[in-house]
Amino acid sequence: MEWKSQGCVGVITSATARDTDEIITERIPLYYKKTGRGIRPGRNELESVNRPVVCGSVLVVPGDISVADCDGVIVVPRSKAEAVAKYTRKIMEGDKEGRRDLYKKLKLKEDESVKK
Repeated sequence: MEWKSQGCVGVITSATARDTDEIITERIPLYYKKTGRGIRPGRNELESVNRPVVCGSVLVVPGDISVADCDGVIVVPRSKAEAVAKYTRKIMEGDKEGRRDLYKKLKLKEDESVKK
């Protein structure tokens, strides 16, 4: 919550996490490598802001775009973001079209995941 009060909109870490029930309740996006053990002496502290870091063996520099969902995390260099966005939109639209066809074939009502 302290990080959120300083402008953090989510956390991606190759470290562990605890208190995940609280974090879910507080609606803070958190993506981590594995669940950590319980309470340990000491707390996480901000060491620096807007400096390059390595996370999950990937170099992340200020301005990079991080996108995460339940399937994983990807970091896109800002210089490549527009090209990646165009490419992924094309893939997403094709995927939705294919799934819409399956919904029709199976006589299922379309949901938000396949609507145009």
